[in-house]
Amino acid sequence: MDITTRRAVYEDKLNWLDMRKGIWPEAPEDYLTSDWEELLSSERDAVFIAFVDGQPVGMIEAFLREFAEGCESSPVAYIESWFVCDGLRGKGVSQALVQAVEDWARAHGCVEMASDTWLDNVGGIRAHLKMGFDEVERLVHFVKRL
Repeated sequence: MDITTRRAVYEDKLNWLDMRKGIWPEAPEDYLTSDWEELLSSERDAVFIAFVDGQPVGMIEAFLREFAEGCESSPVAYIESWFVCDGLRGKGVSQALVQAVEDWARAHGCVEMASDTWLDNVGGIRAHLKMGFDEVERLVHFVKRL
């Protein structure tokens, strides 16, 4: 299987949106698309799309942050979202996407990369560990209605 990756371009918007819906199916479409222009134009953001046989099969979004939990350097490349289509998980698509972000991060002077996922996202945790990430902490969020 030949996997290629490249930076997203404007024409990728619908495929990118479909993949974002795969991550956050309950989110309103206007929310999911609200940062598309900024993602494409900012030097501190990157979106990569993975293709197999010319078909989009995954995407990853990364930002440069000044700080990330567990990191000792700055800036830090931070994976904000990551999606691979069903049926292609565990077949090298994630590895290609993460490698694209690593190359981008190094070009921006980063020596560390960070990410997060939900505590109950067992597949996401497993994918991070498989890609060489180390778990550094867990966080519980609270809300009090007034």
